[in-house]
Amino acid sequence: MNLKDRIKGGVAALDVWARPWARRSRWRGYAYEFLLFGLKQAWACLFGGLMLALLVGTKLFWPEHAPLARYDFLVIASVAIQGLLLALKLERWDEALVIFIFHVVGTVMELFKTAHGSWIYPEPSVLRIGGVPLFTGFMYACVGSYIARIWRLFDVTFVRYPPFWTTHILAVLIYANFFTHHYVTDIRLGLFALSAVLFGRTWFLFTPDQTPRRMPMLMGALLVSLFIWFAENLGTFAGAWIYPSQAAGWRMVPIEKMGAWYLLMLISFVLVTLVHRPVDACVARLREGIRVAA
Repeated sequence: MNLKDRIKGGVAALDVWARPWARRSRWRGYAYEFLLFGLKQAWACLFGGLMLALLVGTKLFWPEHAPLARYDFLVIASVAIQGLLLALKLERWDEALVIFIFHVVGTVMELFKTAHGSWIYPEPSVLRIGGVPLFTGFMYACVGSYIARIWRLFDVTFVRYPPFWTTHILAVLIYANFFTHHYVTDIRLGLFALSAVLFGRTWFLFTPDQTPRRMPMLMGALLVSLFIWFAENLGTFAGAWIYPSQAAGWRMVPIEKMGAWYLLMLISFVLVTLVHRPVDACVARLREGIRVAA
């Protein structure tokens, strides 16, 4: 039995033990559902959580005169984590391909942004391109990994999802603006507005336990962006990278940076739709009814 099957078995055993307790009252049912929601979220954050643990752990415990640079160790460890996720079948190969694309997209943007002084990586390393250590692409990959895993774990479907091609135009415009705003007018306010036009009527359905729940797409995107901002503060506290405002000492990343993460998260989401095509909730229920009838 592989690790994935062992985990499924453990979850099934937990459910057999806890389900009778949860059925004794409505509030216990809500509490159990919230517990499952938290466990699934934590499992979806596996890649990102391990990366944050590496950033903070190496900041606290990395030997000052170690023969291997801290940044280089982070590169090796990141590759090892990705390899283990695939080997243990905790991540699919098609998902890994999309995450790799986002890794490349993120690294290209890193090269451009560091060249323009948006932030720096202050520590020496060998495994780098220009001023960008190679572990940085994995930090972007964490976002793609989270979205891909959450999609499967919660059986996500959508209500009033916009035309597929429009979301890809939005993603291309967002990515282009990360570069062009250094030379011409920053159109991010327009991109916020366009995302609201496209996704303002969109809801997504997710299933923490047995009952599908729903949330506005934009609210979900903002919540994910908020938690990425929290993670970014941990990353800068760990000295993984430094913004100009932190040159004299660490301070919290301005909350305005959450807007950039919101836009970047949309790019990641659109890339994941190449693997997990958005399914209409009504169509999903119809398919389920056909399977049950069969």
